[in-house]
Amino acid sequence: MTMSLDTDVLIIGAGMSGLGIAVQLVRKFGHRNFELIEKSNDVGGTWLANKYPGCGCDVASHFYSYSFALNPNWSQKYSMREEIQTYFRSIAEQYQIVPHIRFHSTVETALWDKTTATWLVTVKNQKTKEIRQRRCKILVSAVGALSVPKECEVAGAESFKGSLFHSAKWDHAFDWEDKEVVVLGNGCSATQFVPIMSADPSAVRKITQFSRQAQYLGERENPYYSSSFKFVMRYLPFAMRLYRFKIYADMEKDFAGFDIEGGKTTRDDLVKENKEYVMKTAPERYWDALIPKTTIGCKRKVLDTNYLACLHRDNVELVHDDPVEEIVEHGVRTRSGRQVKADAIVLATGFATHQVLFPMKIIGERGISLNEHWQSTSSGAAQAYLGTCVPSFPNLFILMGPNTVTGHLSINFALRLTAPILDSLHSRRSLLTLRLPLSSSSSSADSVTVKPTAAAADSAWLQHKLDRLVWASGCSSWALHPETGTNIMMYPDWQFWFWWRSVFVKRADFVFRDAGTGRERSVA
Repeated sequence: MTMSLDTDVLIIGAGMSGLGIAVQLVRKFGHRNFELIEKSNDVGGTWLANKYPGCGCDVASHFYSYSFALNPNWSQKYSMREEIQTYFRSIAEQYQIVPHIRFHSTVETALWDKTTATWLVTVKNQKTKEIRQRRCKILVSAVGALSVPKECEVAGAESFKGSLFHSAKWDHAFDWEDKEVVVLGNGCSATQFVPIMSADPSAVRKITQFSRQAQYLGERENPYYSSSFKFVMRYLPFAMRLYRFKIYADMEKDFAGFDIEGGKTTRDDLVKENKEYVMKTAPERYWDALIPKTTIGCKRKVLDTNYLACLHRDNVELVHDDPVEEIVEHGVRTRSGRQVKADAIVLATGFATHQVLFPMKIIGERGISLNEHWQSTSSGAAQAYLGTCVPSFPNLFILMGPNTVTGHLSINFALRLTAPILDSLHSRRSLLTLRLPLSSSSSSADSVTVKPTAAAADSAWLQHKLDRLVWASGCSSWALHPETGTNIMMYPDWQFWFWWRSVFVKRADFVFRDAGTGRERSVA
């Protein structure tokens, strides 16, 4: 049965991963029959959405960028949000991706149609509320793991009379000058905006930050690049590649410390370095709150952006031993009964990382949704072959999927690894040739899906390796599924091994089918 397509490839999300895969379709396959569905009004994903004061990246910009689009003009080692978002916008314009994007739109459901080997995707325009359906051969999820902010879990939030917002949804109408602000959480975002809000000339009157668990904070040198450095990057052959590799190597070596037994010496050195830096930089009264008791590596190290120094200011208070029990009309009440007045409450409490692809409903073969599949196979914990493919969901590919995140490197490295997967399958006249005008081959298949046995084996290997790493040491971590304790986020090996595995994808791990007969095809 034939069915007209609205687009060959539909990509959900126009952030770093969605934009990257769109560019790779153009660069590697010369293909432009694709669409991107983006909920915002521009590209950039998290770098468009997160507009809190001081927002920046904890990975050096010469590494946190596409390998096919190196940028010699980064202004400093760790760039701020505006410069990063501008970079992604320039790539979208360079490869003429913008006309392919449906902005202000979200995917509500995606249904696999076995008879035509296509996905029927329901898309809602968030401005006009118009609902349309788009039929595609290949569906790519590029929504990211850090896209759904956690809701406020403290009782009484609805009674608060001031402004209450998550750092990822910053209230720009709120003027914090000479105001009293409560911050819940002490993750990366809080360590970036607290120094800004507490500094003159428009400082808050008082900012009270409540933390639950100390973070490992590391010193961050962030030099501005000189014009001569930029000149070398631009014109000296391989200079940017070599500098980029040095950044990678400096970060990759930290993986040695994640092994519970073999990495103890590395971790001890890092703990000593962290403790010395905190004691040198932060007020003594906060040392106990700032020096972690947990195993280093369980949570990603936070690079200090003048946060420790700002704790010396009279208008900053860090509270670690008297948690907030309730939000009241004009502030918060702590466990001890203390009332802290607030004109605004900022939630720096992270993201709902265990809700993979939420709130979309993806329905694959036999009418089973992704969540139902994971519930029946892994007690609700998201799992995917190479973090990308799920059994019973043909032609669906997840970017930044389960177990693709790292505790020491940049996620953009993991995202780049999807391209070799696509390229490897494409070379076997499958995946992207799926009877699309990407190849003159007549032996291509209509659909490809990973075998359940291969996915189960990959998952078992992952969890076996993860059992020997720091996330299994008994600490709490956002990487762990809350119900099962399964690590659904981290990749348990050196990143170059992930790259190597992605280059040599096993054809035998996949099933290729013809839509007309439903039979398996042998794809050379």
